[in-house]
Amino acid sequence: MLEVIQSMRWQDVCDILIVSYIIYRLILIIRGTRAVQMLTGIAILIVTYFGARELEFLTLYWLLGTFLSSIFLVIIIVFQRDIRRALTQVGQQTPFARTQEDEVLALDEVVEAAYTLSSRKIGALIVIERETGLKDYLESGHTVDAQLSKEILISFFHPESPLHDGGVVIRKGRIMSAGCVLPLSKNPYIQKRLGTRHRAAIGLSEETDAVIIVVSEETRQVSLVQHGAITTDLDQTALRNRLDAIFVPKEFHTQLLWKNWLNRS
Repeated sequence: MLEVIQSMRWQDVCDILIVSYIIYRLILIIRGTRAVQMLTGIAILIVTYFGARELEFLTLYWLLGTFLSSIFLVIIIVFQRDIRRALTQVGQQTPFARTQEDEVLALDEVVEAAYTLSSRKIGALIVIERETGLKDYLESGHTVDAQLSKEILISFFHPESPLHDGGVVIRKGRIMSAGCVLPLSKNPYIQKRLGTRHRAAIGLSEETDAVIIVVSEETRQVSLVQHGAITTDLDQTALRNRLDAIFVPKEFHTQLLWKNWLNRS
């Protein structure tokens, strides 16, 4: 072991670190997505292939060998969405790239806007960009680039607004675009009661790591969508806690609690 360490060059160390970082990023990208299940299936096929060779199951060995000979093409076809998402994440920054207090205030504006719209029985589709860039979807709407506020968000979804049918995209604490067209999910297992807004939110979350808040104009329910999964009928506290868990570091929660306690003292 010592001999191996002594024989390593600085290039070898850099090489290992770069490969480790790439693998780490790939794991982050596919975590919580259907790609994990697909990779598990491919891994099972590979294990079965080697098992068939050892047990001399000739037909199964030949069949799996034929399939695995085109494995790279299969991976490109099966994981095309995830590959596209991985490429778009290169160089992307986290959302709300401001101070943590600004981030908390921005989330407050989003939550208050969602429940104000809900109380008025106005539908809404609010998209918060994370690491995956949403440029393609931003360009499908109308450029805004305005400071995030509850009042502006509400105005976009007013029934008389020409942009009320599309989604509003938030990037780094700013409203970047409104009236954006989002991809509808093709998942056949989505509940029939969910409308176009919910399907669009799920569709976007299947292709990106964005967090989407949906307000139903029929039921007034507020839902949170991420990684292709939807959580419906959230109250204001539950939604805020979910957003905090996604965007706000845990250590900042403690600082904020101490600050609020000192202000009340």
